[in-house]
Amino acid sequence: MATTRSAHTVWKGDLLTGSGQTTLDTSGLGTYDVTWKARTEESEGKTSPEELIAAAHASCYSMAFSNILKQAGHAPEEINTAAEVDFDTSSGARISEIRLTVNATIPGIGEEDFQRLAEDAKKGCPVSQALASVPSITLQATLKS
Repeated sequence: MATTRSAHTVWKGDLLTGSGQTTLDTSGLGTYDVTWKARTEESEGKTSPEELIAAAHASCYSMAFSNILKQAGHAPEEINTAAEVDFDTSSGARISEIRLTVNATIPGIGEEDFQRLAEDAKKGCPVSQALASVPSITLQATLKS
């Protein structure tokens, strides 16, 4: 059974001088201002598609990793995932790289198993799969003791 989540954006004006607002419809958590300048320069209190992708990727990865760890018999105390999404306009507008950084506290796991399961989570994360056309998605995983 599929679950659908939705958001919408209302944009006014042209790309360079216009602006929009993106609303998270399903959760009702808010409406966020977006502009081209906030996407390609400083955010100045506005969001961008890439920031929203980063949030989706970080949360999805953390969920996927926690599930893979549980299936392998490990109960994580904490998984802290950051995602950085690069938007490149030098050769057409595209997402050129995503860097995931995870720091986790998982009692009783060895470094080799930790790295293998961290990589498995990256491959199995539905957002990672949806972003498979991005030229580079890297993962730096650190096991905290």
